Amino acid sequence: MLRAAVAPVAVDLGYGAAPWTAVELLHRLRTAAPGVRVVGIEIDPARVAGAKPYEEEGLTFRLGGFEVPTDRPPLLIRAANVLRQYDEDQVAEVWQRLCARLAPEGLLVEGTCDEIGRRHVWVALGPEGPRTVTFATRLGSLDQPSDLAERLPKALIHRNVPGEPVHAFLRDFDRAWAAAAPYASYGARQRWIRTVRALSADWPVVDGSSRWRQGEVTVAWGALAPRSGSA
Repeated sequence: MLRAAVAPVAVDLGYGAAPWTAVELLHRLRTAAPGVRVVGIEIDPARVAGAKPYEEEGLTFRLGGFEVPTDRPPLLIRAANVLRQYDEDQVAEVWQRLCARLAPEGLLVEGTCDEIGRRHVWVALGPEGPRTVTFATRLGSLDQPSDLAERLPKALIHRNVPGEPVHAFLRDFDRAWAAAAPYASYGARQRWIRTVRALSADWPVVDGSSRWRQGEVTVAWGALAPRSGSA
């Protein structure tokens, strides 16, 4: 998507007290698309002022929020740990606002991660709404897949209860992980791959082994969406 676009814009929304995620996003995305520009957006003027010295070619910082004040519609918006303080019933409205700012072929990635990025769960949304949920972990740091439950995005974290799809998914994930225990002797990566392969028999896993090897698994949003509520 980035490679095919002309001068694509990516946004790091709510980058936090320090600008490091925006700086890293620029350099990582430029390995795939050298012409990409990154805009870091924060609602706190002090954080924007503190980030200004780190601007460089292709990287700027601006004051703003969900209106996403960019000169052209972004192809990518990343919002990590932004909705944690919001109520669940506010999520759908925020998603709609952010997706409305996307370029027609754009993508919103909204989720929650731990402080050093070892565990992260995010929803990927296009202009039409949510598409997938991705569970990602640094392999070797996980006791069982349901440890990722504490990093579920706001739309799902209160739905990890019996009767909700995400609860059933994490239950089945743990069972598949336990069944794959013999593969642990070959390393956490091989155990994870075996686990996800077994999980995909009952759940709509939409990625493949190249991502599983990185400690990821992506599932169609419809399979995990809340049974009720506004998210």
